[in-house]
Amino acid sequence: MTNPADLFPTRIPGYEGGPLTYPGDLLHEPLFWLGHLVSCAHGEDAAELLFGADLDAAGELQRRIREEARWPAFLVPLAGDHRLWVVYRTFPGENGTDYLLHHPDWDLAETLAVDDGHFMGPGLSWPELVAAADRTPPGGSTDDPDARLLLLLPALGDDAVPSEAAARLATALRALTAVDDPDALAIALLDGQGAPGPASWTTSPHGFTVNDGAYSFRNPANGFAPSADRLARVGHALAP
Repeated sequence: MTNPADLFPTRIPGYEGGPLTYPGDLLHEPLFWLGHLVSCAHGEDAAELLFGADLDAAGELQRRIREEARWPAFLVPLAGDHRLWVVYRTFPGENGTDYLLHHPDWDLAETLAVDDGHFMGPGLSWPELVAAADRTPPGGSTDDPDARLLLLLPALGDDAVPSEAAARLATALRALTAVDDPDALAIALLDGQGAPGPASWTTSPHGFTVNDGAYSFRNPANGFAPSADRLARVGHALAP
């Protein structure tokens, strides 16, 4: 039986940050999602669809979150005891959101994406995102597939998103936010995707998924990408 302290540690191995706290109640706050998804709203029209009349209130909530001494974190458990982490980094002047993948047997967590002014990514393809949202074991910050989808959305970058993706995203927005037009917002968010924008995903000769993003840790052509064996374990852990 998994020890709850193992699932919700105060620090993540190899990640220079924390200590962590787990404010699951935020996932039931419609205003939280507006600030969380802001990097996916590229352009004034998308931002207006996202925030509407709630811009100031959403900004105030994000300000309070970013002032926490303990870093807010959310856990999405995956098959095989892998864990996806969404961590709100609250260093003064260096706020951001980090997307990490870890397994208890790994000596360090792998960074998938960084959502801040010096963004990195994308970290997830659409099939990987949906698999993490819909087919995960219980026991994380939420068992709600809609909340898991929105939590991970800023790590998305995929230039081959299927036509049914907008309806899937609109369902989550309708359930968890109070936006006026979730259908139009879903289209806008999938058009922009995470801060680095879309990338092309392929299967490497060694059988794991990689992309061609200029800012992505999962592009083996980038000098800052992890080694091939680490890319392989990430790709296999996230495989739909």
